[in-house]
Amino acid sequence: MRVIPIASGKGGVGKSLVSANLAVAFAQAGQRVVLADLDLGASNLHLVLGHQAPKTGIGTFLNNTKADFANVITETDVRGLRFIPGDNEIPGTANLTTFQRKALVKRLLALKDDTDILILDLGAGTHQSILDFFLLSNHGIVVSAPAVTAVLNAYVFLKNTVFRLMYSSCAKGSKARLFLERLRKDGAGHIYIPKILPQIKKIDSASYKKFVERLNALHPRLIMNMVDEPKNADVAMKIRRSCEEYLDLKIEHMGIIYRDMVQDKALSGRLPIVLYKPQSILSQAVYRIADKILETPEDDFTPDDKQIEESFQEAEMEAEIDFDTKMEYVEDLLHSGAMSQGDLIETVKSQQLEISKIKKENNFLKLKLTKAIQQGFKA
Repeated sequence: MRVIPIASGKGGVGKSLVSANLAVAFAQAGQRVVLADLDLGASNLHLVLGHQAPKTGIGTFLNNTKADFANVITETDVRGLRFIPGDNEIPGTANLTTFQRKALVKRLLALKDDTDILILDLGAGTHQSILDFFLLSNHGIVVSAPAVTAVLNAYVFLKNTVFRLMYSSCAKGSKARLFLERLRKDGAGHIYIPKILPQIKKIDSASYKKFVERLNALHPRLIMNMVDEPKNADVAMKIRRSCEEYLDLKIEHMGIIYRDMVQDKALSGRLPIVLYKPQSILSQAVYRIADKILETPEDDFTPDDKQIEESFQEAEMEAEIDFDTKMEYVEDLLHSGAMSQGDLIETVKSQQLEISKIKKENNFLKLKLTKAIQQGFKA
């Protein structure tokens, strides 16, 4: 069974839309798919999937871990796709205990006998439970958008993932674990993995070896969503460089998905976009990403440097092609009368507002960075 955790550093980047549509695409390709809503405390994946409001869900199971887990798994209208709803009505489901997390993981992995692909739609942020679910696979997917805050949070998520991997690689009470706990108290946010590793190797070679083996096998995948134009896709390189320089982590680029106003119509119609309009640019991007995933071996696959470089080059080329197709599509809508000039003007206005918002976020982060540098000089 292929496990695909899908996460994001922050909300609002379309993570659940990606999860639901990929699940449908896999099922249409003949895979037996289970889609689990693990965005506990803010579960709304059933709305994206077009599923009825759940009567039972993961929260129900967590309140009674001895209950039959099959009772929270429901069939969908898509052949080959089953769904596990979350629960935001039951207090406390966002903060799992260690016992609850282990019980849930055990039941999810036990689905392997009749499941080809298990997709875990994770909550936003870097809570320990989210990181542990993400690390159930070496090839989890991080969804980001071009906005500065989204890119920053995607990197922070991956950074916390690596630190969690390092921490869990060190036995309780070991010299390396005690060293990391001291770093955490002192503020590990300003310490880079390449600088920490030599120190761990010196004081605890066993923990060092275990972590390096796990880190070398870890190759998360990146999807850039809500892209407006080809140059927006370039920010993926920033995430890649930061991961390689500061985390010793190599990520693979699965591709870009352009923002499409038809998505809002699909959502209001309670249908995944790949069902609502399978020929749309957005849907074709989802199918393309699904094909890439299916073409690779399962979790033991480790891409080399050449394959990683090619994945970024391919995503850049796809961004250009999809943009040209998008422009042709808009022209066709105008000529056919399906879209009026007024509609086009409203679309441009909404994009201008989004750009204005991004500029404000950028200026805010620059201000914070300037203050931090000034404080560093004073210290």
